[in-house]
Amino acid sequence: MSGTPVAGGQSHDAPAPYAIGIDVGGTKIAAGIVDLDTGNMLHRRVIPTVASRGGEVVLEDALHLADALVSEARSLGIDPAAVGVGVAELVDAAGEIQSAHAPGWRGLPVRERRFSQILPAVVESDVRAAALAEARFGAGRGCALFAYVTIGTGISSCLVRDGRPESGTRGNGLVLGTMPLSTTCTQCGVALRPVLEEIAAGPALVTRFHAAGGEAQRGEDVLQAAAHGELRAKLVVREAAHALGSSVAFLVNVTDPETVVVGGGLGSAEGLLWETFVPACRAHIYADATRSLPILRAALGADAGLIGAAATAIRTYDAATIALQMMDMRKS
Repeated sequence: MSGTPVAGGQSHDAPAPYAIGIDVGGTKIAAGIVDLDTGNMLHRRVIPTVASRGGEVVLEDALHLADALVSEARSLGIDPAAVGVGVAELVDAAGEIQSAHAPGWRGLPVRERRFSQILPAVVESDVRAAALAEARFGAGRGCALFAYVTIGTGISSCLVRDGRPESGTRGNGLVLGTMPLSTTCTQCGVALRPVLEEIAAGPALVTRFHAAGGEAQRGEDVLQAAAHGELRAKLVVREAAHALGSSVAFLVNVTDPETVVVGGGLGSAEGLLWETFVPACRAHIYADATRSLPILRAALGADAGLIGAAATAIRTYDAATIALQMMDMRKS
C-alpha cells in the first residue's frame, strides 16, 4: 500500500493494514499491534505463559491480551483486520493444533470459538510465523530460498520459498530439535539416542549447567555466565553450539538454501553460542560451494513471532477474499 503516514499510523489515501499478532511461547506470551506495511509495532505487551496452570487458563490469558490490544488499537483510531496466533506446536493446514507441547491447546476450539469471537483469526506454528516475518521485513527479505531456524525454549526450522514458508503436506515440516539420532557408539557399543533440544534448547542449557554445579533460571542466564568467563557455562554452551552446528548443517545439506536465518531468544544472542555455532555449522556442510553461504541472525529478534503471526493473518484473509471473488466471477 502507498500513502504518506500521518498521526495514528494512517495514510492520506487509505488506511494501512493492521493486525494483532500473538506469539505464545513456553515461557512468555508476546503480543502487539502490527503495521503490516512496515512490520513496525505500535504497541507491545508481554506476560508469562506459566503453562503448568493448564491450557484453558493460558488460553484465557491470551484472549484477554488480544481483547486489550484491539481496544488499544481502536483508541488510536486503528481498526485491526485480524488476529494471528503463533504457537510452539504442530499446526495443520486447517489451523488445528496437532501436538501438546507448550500451551496445552490441543483439542480446544482455539480459533473457531475463541479468537474468532474477537476478530477473524488464524492459528499458525510459531516457527512459520517468524519465518514469514523475516521473509517480509527481516534478514530473509529478497531471498528466493532460505532456511529459518529458531532456538529458544524449543528448536524448530522452516524452509521459505519465494517469501512463503513451506509447511509440508500435513503442516509438520518444522521438526528439527526433537527427533532422536539413534545410533550405537563405535567405541563401547552403548546405544545412543541424542536429542538436539536436550542439548541446546534453553531448558537443556539450564539443566546441564545445574548438573555441573551452576545456578541459572533461563538459558539466557547460562549464556551470560559464559560471557563472564564461567568455565562450566562455557563448556555447556560450546557443547550446545556444536550440536546445533551439525544439525543445521544437515538441514543445509538436504535443502541447499541461499541463506540460513537464525532466530529465537538464544539464536539471536551474541557471544559464545553464536561464535561457536557458525564455524561448527560450516564444518559439517558437505559441498564446497555451499559452505560459505550467509548464516545470519534474525533481524527482528524476539518480535519476529508476533509480527509474523499478524502477517499470516492478513495474508490468509487476503487469500480467502481473492478466492471468494474468483468463485463469484465463475458463477457470473
